[in-house]
Amino acid sequence: MSTLSNKPIGVFDSGYGGLTVLKEIVNHLPEYDYIYFGDNARAPYGSRSFETVYHYTLECVEHLFSMGCELVILACNTASAKALRTIQQKDLPIIAPNKRVLGVIRPTTEVVGKHSKTRHVGVFGTIGTITSDSYPIEISKLYPQLKVSQEACPMWVPLVEYNEINTLGADYFIKTNVDSLLSKDSNIDTIILGCTHYPLLINKIQKYLPEGITLISQGEIVAKSLVDYLNRHPEMEQRCSKQGKIEFYTTDSIDNFDKAATLFFGKEVKSKHLLLKHT
Repeated sequence: MSTLSNKPIGVFDSGYGGLTVLKEIVNHLPEYDYIYFGDNARAPYGSRSFETVYHYTLECVEHLFSMGCELVILACNTASAKALRTIQQKDLPIIAPNKRVLGVIRPTTEVVGKHSKTRHVGVFGTIGTITSDSYPIEISKLYPQLKVSQEACPMWVPLVEYNEINTLGADYFIKTNVDSLLSKDSNIDTIILGCTHYPLLINKIQKYLPEGITLISQGEIVAKSLVDYLNRHPEMEQRCSKQGKIEFYTTDSIDNFDKAATLFFGKEVKSKHLLLKHT
C-alpha cells in the first residue's frame, strides 16, 4: 500500500501512456501528491470487450480508493470510453459517493471546436476507443456542426511499447493509417490523438500529414482541465494532499515498467509491484 499520507490524486492507465498525461499534470500542479497505477499485466485494453475493460478499470479504481485517493483520473482513452460513465453513474453512488473519477475524452472534445476552421475533424485511436464512438458522441453534444471521421490504429501502441518508433515498420503503419483517415475526409484540418501513447509518435505522424493540419495531444489539455476542476470544486481540492510526492505502481514487472516508463514520463521512475486478484 501507499506510504503517502492523506489523499493523493490517482492517475490510472492500462499501461504506460497515461504517464504522458501525468507528466503534464505534474508540470501544472507540482505541489500535489500522486499515485500512478499501470495495469501492465493485462494491457493493452484497446481490443478488449466493453465488459472486460469495465471490470478491469473498476477493480483498479477501487484499489486507488483503498490507497487513499479521493480523486482518480482515467488517463486512458479506452477506459474512459468503455468504463467511465458506468463507474460514475452506477458504482460511485454505492461504493464511494464522495469520491470522483474523471476521464480524458470530455476535456479533449471541449477544445476541439476551437481548433477546427473547416469544421472537419479526425480521430486516431485504439480499436476500443473508435468502436465505442465516444468521440463523435461527445463532440456532437458540444459542436453539432462538426463532421468527425475516425481511424483505428491497432499497431500504434505496440510500436511504442516495443520501442519500434524509429523503424520502417512504424513508418508503414503510420502512413497507412494517416492516408486511410484522410481518404475518408480530405477537408480534415484537426486530428485528435485519441490515445495517450500517440504523443510519442507525433513527429512520425506529422511527417505523413499535409501542412496545416493541427494535431491535438491530450496531456496539457487534461492537465488544464484538472486545474479548472479543482478551482471549481474547492471541497475536493482541499482533500487532496500536497507534499509534492509521486508513487508508481504496476501489475507487471517493475524492471520492465521502470525502463519503459522513464521514456513516457521524461524522468527516472521507480515503481512498486501491485498484485490484483484477477491478474
